[in-house]
Amino acid sequence: MQRYILSQKKLITLLSGILIAIGFFSHFVLNNAILFNVTFIIASILGVLPIAIQAYQALKVKVVSIDVLVTIAVIGAFLIQNYEESAIVTFLFLFGSYLEQRTLNQTRSAIKELTNMAPESALLLTDSGEFEMVDVDEVDEGDTLLVKTGAKVPVDGTVLSGEGHINEASITGEAVPVTKQLNSKVFAGTMLENGTLQIRADKVGEDTTFGKIIEMVEEAQDSKSEAERFIDRFSKYYTPIVLLLAVIVWIFTRNIELAITILVLGCPGALVIGVPVSNVAGIGNGARNGILLKGSEVIHDFSRVDTIVFDKTGTLTVGNPEVAERLSYGDDDDLTLRYLASVENESDHPLAKAILNDIGSVSFLPIDQTDVVKGGGIVAHINQKRVAVGNPALMEKEQISLTGKMQADIERLERNGNSIVITAVDGVVKYVMGIRDQIRPGVKQDLQKLKDFGVKNLVMLSGDNQGTVDLVAKQLGLTQAHGHMLPEDKSAHIKKLQEQGQIVAFVGDGVNDSPSLALADIGIAMGSGTDVAIETSDVVLMNSDFSLLPHALGLTRATARNMTQNIIIAIGVVAILVASLFFSNWMNMSIGMLVHEASILVVIFNGMRLLRYRLKDSSNKMESKQNATQTAK
Repeated sequence: MQRYILSQKKLITLLSGILIAIGFFSHFVLNNAILFNVTFIIASILGVLPIAIQAYQALKVKVVSIDVLVTIAVIGAFLIQNYEESAIVTFLFLFGSYLEQRTLNQTRSAIKELTNMAPESALLLTDSGEFEMVDVDEVDEGDTLLVKTGAKVPVDGTVLSGEGHINEASITGEAVPVTKQLNSKVFAGTMLENGTLQIRADKVGEDTTFGKIIEMVEEAQDSKSEAERFIDRFSKYYTPIVLLLAVIVWIFTRNIELAITILVLGCPGALVIGVPVSNVAGIGNGARNGILLKGSEVIHDFSRVDTIVFDKTGTLTVGNPEVAERLSYGDDDDLTLRYLASVENESDHPLAKAILNDIGSVSFLPIDQTDVVKGGGIVAHINQKRVAVGNPALMEKEQISLTGKMQADIERLERNGNSIVITAVDGVVKYVMGIRDQIRPGVKQDLQKLKDFGVKNLVMLSGDNQGTVDLVAKQLGLTQAHGHMLPEDKSAHIKKLQEQGQIVAFVGDGVNDSPSLALADIGIAMGSGTDVAIETSDVVLMNSDFSLLPHALGLTRATARNMTQNIIIAIGVVAILVASLFFSNWMNMSIGMLVHEASILVVIFNGMRLLRYRLKDSSNKMESKQNATQTAK
């Protein structure tokens, strides 16, 4: 019975409103006192039922909720035959709850939109060689799928054949279509706007990037910050105090109506709802723009950050380095390059890819043994030769001497911003390569925006040589820059900054920098939804788009301010209502409940403003991107 009554709250609210309207009509138009009282009595009884059930359920778990206060107040008003007050209070409370739920659902629209984007079916290549429409749950890793124009990509996969343009807004927040061709990676939930693709399923179901995004956003929206936990504790004690205050007022004044009115006016509804709605709206805005914030605790910490530490490669730079210069110190160049290519083929480091692209097509030699030297490079055994490939620190560790000319060449390359890769065979240096990565377009302007938001220290930590690091730091106007940093060195430096009282965010690629991402107050991963990025960091910039970082910081600060505004509004309204009750003649139970419900809607609508938050120039930036894309076409 209780469940049925609670399921009919909307109908009960509607009937209560109609009965109240009939009651006022009979009083002012028909001048019928009996009908006036009957309609308000029925409206009071009908309206208090779901509220009383919720109060009973709260008391069962030893919680004195808002429903308890309202129920006592309504019953008290009914007993002193103030039927008009009891009916109006129940109607306003129920109608306010309806509006709260309706507007809160709108703040969760981002996760709803994501859920609706989830693919439900796929065209699967069967044993007969035909493509058959199947439920997406029937797709396994390794299956071949066909994606046609206008269809959603059903899994994370790799393009086997075909070419097309995919809208990846559901993953990256970027609405500009991305060209996909052979060996390109595609993500579940994205839309193929034109073309036809055959793809191999690499990840399916909840393991896809899209599935992880939905799971993470849902968890984030359900999480609670320290502010919310404080308010929960506050409400737990606040409501019994209001109840006790009403009893004390009745004992001293013997004015039951005044005591009942205090119960109504003291309801902390806006205080309870204000912080969660800001949290949900802020996370929703981030999800729509390709920024994943893992909960309101992250929002709180990120909003207070005063120091941001950056990895260099793939964060401040594009992450696609190219060989700018190579110097030979031997006669057997072809063989040395085969040694070098064979060693680098074992690595997935960006510098290794740059070297392989520069060398071109060669036949790789079999490697007998490989030792990876952390922060140095690789030492391998090929055809009974000891081949060392890495930076000057590795050469020093291998006790390989450098001639004066080699040292001068290396210093010159470093001054020009090159990363150094040295190749030595059996202790003799054969090759030195200078490799350069380009700074991300617009990153200097984005760093200035971070400074404008009040970030005092911009620090770069890199495993690259100090010359390259200093050059990048000078170009970007960074506060500090440190080179030759191993992963443990980066973690130690972050810990040092924290010991100095700084609130530190670390921005990295989410793969090599996992210890630093975990240690920083806020870990921010640049990466297109890699597993490590999503699991290790607090914030993920899904499109590896550095320009999203100022938006993320601005959004968290706006959200934190919004939470504070809602708390002030809620407490201020209760204080004004209680003061008006004692120091004015116009305040009564109905007016108090009306103002109380209005304050709840005010904090909800204030929180919903965050759904529309954008940096001032973001719209212009998006427009210029779209114009550039159209021009390219």
